[in-house]
Amino acid sequence: MKIAIFHNYLDNIGGAERVGLTLARDLNADIYSTSVNQESIKKQGFNVSVQSIGSVPINAPFRQQATSRKFRNLNLKDQYDYFIIDGDWAMSGAVNNKPNLWYVHSPIREIWDLYEYTRKNKIAVWQRPFFDLWVSHQRKLNKRYLKHVGKIVCNSINTQQRVKKYLNRDSIVINPPIETNKFYYSQNGDYWLSVSRLTSHKRIDLQMKAFRKLPNEKLIIVGCYEQSKHFLNYTNYIKKIKPPNVTLLRSVTFNKLVELYANCKGFITTAMDEDFGMTPVEAMASGKPVIAANEGGYKETIIDNVTGKLIDNINVDKLVRAIKEVGNNPESYKKECLKQAKKFDVDVFIKKIKEQIQI
Repeated sequence: MKIAIFHNYLDNIGGAERVGLTLARDLNADIYSTSVNQESIKKQGFNVSVQSIGSVPINAPFRQQATSRKFRNLNLKDQYDYFIIDGDWAMSGAVNNKPNLWYVHSPIREIWDLYEYTRKNKIAVWQRPFFDLWVSHQRKLNKRYLKHVGKIVCNSINTQQRVKKYLNRDSIVINPPIETNKFYYSQNGDYWLSVSRLTSHKRIDLQMKAFRKLPNEKLIIVGCYEQSKHFLNYTNYIKKIKPPNVTLLRSVTFNKLVELYANCKGFITTAMDEDFGMTPVEAMASGKPVIAANEGGYKETIIDNVTGKLIDNINVDKLVRAIKEVGNNPESYKKECLKQAKKFDVDVFIKKIKEQIQI
């Protein structure tokens, strides 16, 4: 069976991008995207060649609209037997390319579950009427394109519930792939680790403020970000409030990231209602406890007081207390973390995907 994978853009590699690249590699499929950074892909350990359907602008909403339009006009139905859409704005590619499966990381967050948050925190007051019109139009298009989607597979129960709530479609859950055999435990070192896109709903500022209150602790943040205005604004804010005991790294290789996981004391993640969250599972695959907000996908992977600590209604003071508590004996979580991570191994993922596309 000849398979094509569609992914929004591959010029900034995070968890969702790793899923698309894993699908292309392990299914021996071709992968199509818009803007591509092949060097960044290689840094993450993938020897996958990506077919670009044309680059798109950097800034929203032009980036998203251009991506949706390019995939809407893409027609490869005579070249492939099956199509897997891995991403939100690439879903318009379902119109001309069937049979297909949409692997959902989340319905488009800025027009659905994070609409109010985006409007309040990222959109200037004078721009909000235009933003509302844009959202209304995008919702209509989103539902129109959805009619062309065959199967829907979600990365988590959290995402599955969003798909039902906002798009009124049933779906199944297949958790994202974690290459657990590539991670290892070395020691519980003298620093905490955080790995995240630097955007406001990831709430990295909470981590900065917590470590300002913990001058004897260290934090390394591996933070990828795009060059768009809202990413740069938040990144500049993070740099401005960064205390001296926090180190900010960007664009590390996969091997370096694995080493950071292997030697950290524990892992911290604070995203708002995270879709699934691959990085906590990577940390657990390294035998490290995870401190996270008791929200979204984190509740599906982290076992409270067993593989780490889940924080209700997270704030700076609660985060500080959790760091002190878990940091007292981080090595005690190792065995259960390694056991839990195996449930999300890449082999489990590929087997379940193959069952859905019947190969």
